[in-house]
Amino acid sequence: MYSKITFILEEAYTARINNLKKSIELGEKALSLAKEHGFSDLQAKACSHLSLFNMINGNNDLCIEYANTSIDIYTSLNDDKGVADAKYAISGVMYKTNNYHLGLVYLIDALNVYKKYSDYHNISRCEKTLGTIYEYFEDNEKAVESYENAIAAAKKIKDIKLESNALNNLSSVYIKKGDVAKADNLIETSLKMKIKADDVRGLAFAIYGKAKVLAANKKFKEAEKLYVQSIEIHRKMGEKMGLSMAYHKLSKLYFETNENELAKRTLEVALELIDLHNISLIRFKCYYLLYTIYKTENDNEKSLKYLELYLKEKESVVNTETLKVVDKYDILVKMKTMEREAELQRERAEIIERNNRAEEAARVRQEFLSTMSHEIRTPLNAITTIINMLSEEQNIKDNPLLEPLKFSSNHLMMIINDILDFTKLDLGKVELDFTDNNLTELLNKIYQTYYPSAEEKGIELICEIDDNFSEYYKIDNTKFIQVIGNLVNNAIKFTDLGSVRIKSEIIKSTNLTDEILFEVTDTGEGIESHKLDQIFDSFSQIKNIRTRKAGGTGLGLAIVKNLVQLFGGEIRVESKYGKGSKFSFSIELEKSNPNISKVTNEENIDFTNKKVLLAEDNMINAMIAKKLLSKWGMEVEHVCNGKEAVLASGRKAYDLILMDIHMPEMDGFEATKYIRTSNNLNRDTPVFSLTADVSAKDNYDYQGLFSGFLLKPLEVDKLYQVLSSYV
Repeated sequence: MYSKITFILEEAYTARINNLKKSIELGEKALSLAKEHGFSDLQAKACSHLSLFNMINGNNDLCIEYANTSIDIYTSLNDDKGVADAKYAISGVMYKTNNYHLGLVYLIDALNVYKKYSDYHNISRCEKTLGTIYEYFEDNEKAVESYENAIAAAKKIKDIKLESNALNNLSSVYIKKGDVAKADNLIETSLKMKIKADDVRGLAFAIYGKAKVLAANKKFKEAEKLYVQSIEIHRKMGEKMGLSMAYHKLSKLYFETNENELAKRTLEVALELIDLHNISLIRFKCYYLLYTIYKTENDNEKSLKYLELYLKEKESVVNTETLKVVDKYDILVKMKTMEREAELQRERAEIIERNNRAEEAARVRQEFLSTMSHEIRTPLNAITTIINMLSEEQNIKDNPLLEPLKFSSNHLMMIINDILDFTKLDLGKVELDFTDNNLTELLNKIYQTYYPSAEEKGIELICEIDDNFSEYYKIDNTKFIQVIGNLVNNAIKFTDLGSVRIKSEIIKSTNLTDEILFEVTDTGEGIESHKLDQIFDSFSQIKNIRTRKAGGTGLGLAIVKNLVQLFGGEIRVESKYGKGSKFSFSIELEKSNPNISKVTNEENIDFTNKKVLLAEDNMINAMIAKKLLSKWGMEVEHVCNGKEAVLASGRKAYDLILMDIHMPEMDGFEATKYIRTSNNLNRDTPVFSLTADVSAKDNYDYQGLFSGFLLKPLEVDKLYQVLSSYV
């Protein structure tokens, strides 16, 4: 009979993983037989097993009753290992309810006994439970250590059920640590082990763990199906703790997918189950989720109610007794906590210092950008404007020096623009300005711009445009032209024979958008394979600076890369050395249907007798601007600094004010602010910033003061167009 009862108890313990009801029935049968035949040790073991089964089933009172009976019998038999089994069952009830400190006492006592007997089966179970407690106290490092101890113990006895249990919990920690890929790998291993072991109850926990990984990856529909599957298995198995956990996570998923009402209804079901079985460990989490939901709905009364319930529940779990036990058994070592806090403070100070250094570096770079822009563009303004004026007055054939002079000044401007554009991109100062544009026309303009360069080298420039393009797209035309232009210019520079091809085609289309592939292919010298990774780096030059034929700063492709990323694409390159290269990228463009009702007036605007105040400290630039404006019939009054501009604007009303930014006495920003905000005759007069500083328009403190920003060197046509719109 002894053997028979022992066999029944073993069968009951094995059945717990897929038929908890059967386990309880067999346990009760074994207890009855042990009492009948006077086998005290088997009676104690049956009570210990029944305590465990009822703990799993959520029958807490029965669990404690059976456990205490088991402890009494084992104590009388001097069987400390049997006492440990019963204490483990009690700890499971205690730590899930609001008797956390007692649960810890029983758990640690049991673990010490199991270690004494090298009982790796129970060591694994205790370490896994300790890991859960560490997780609760948000000590993830300790949790990982305990779960890994549990795995190591399970491996010693080759128990894949216990190993997979710990792997499941370990996966949860890595989700919290942000390593979702590792979490997924662990849970997949756990799932395979559960299936192999035919551990139905454990499988429900593993499915739940996989659902958490999917939710972390924002795969909410797949996660929802697995949570529901986990709930069905837990319900069938009578596993109350796992059931409440799954309901809580499913509610959280609904909240994350903005299904608040569904989340609240699911939480109601969870709390009903939790209250029935006093599962405090999940109750306070449900309260916190309800607080968060009502807070987002601006329901202050309910959000406050659940916040208070959450704090009260948390306080009842983490009380003074709990902390005493925690300190005693090294669960949360205060010294380590203090060290961690000190380390966090040091890290915080380092982060602040790094941020300060980064901000200071950005400020210095911005000042350098501003100064360099002003100092280079100011004299260049005089050069380019004089060239343009001379070109209008003289026939280029009569003065052949004008054409190379104009080309050289434009080339110098292109180099300066590359440096300034890259600096602004690197500082994150560039944003896209989307307007309605005809993409076919843009590509044709680029073709027409670079056709003469290709023709001069004797190579063919080809432009292939998809016939299915929408008539208009939302696009930043300036930056788009800069991207394609840089690629075409590069291709022409490095191609001596053959052709350069610009190709564009739709690769994916919807009612609202088109994804378009752009390619620039050449038959030039190509790029060596080991240099392909370098070509998009700042200041990268494929050839040695002393031997290369083509000029440039080495910033063109770095600018292209950054701009393409701003458009939401990624630049790619394919090249065969000696045969040519292909640069390509694809971007999604929004289709548009603008109201084409612009009125164009090509008639000359009459600027005669229009009064202009020109604030400019550089005498050469002032002389050139006065001559240009006077040529258009304007009356120009020149002042040398912002202070004089303020005084002049107080004496007389002007039709326009052109304001330099960098000036002595008072700069253009302060002068314009004074004119705009004081009782001034020109308070509403259009004021244009006339500056060589490309960063001026990024000064948000003064941006709203100006009617517009005109950059030096001046583009005469653009200046005429802007002034025309305000006169």
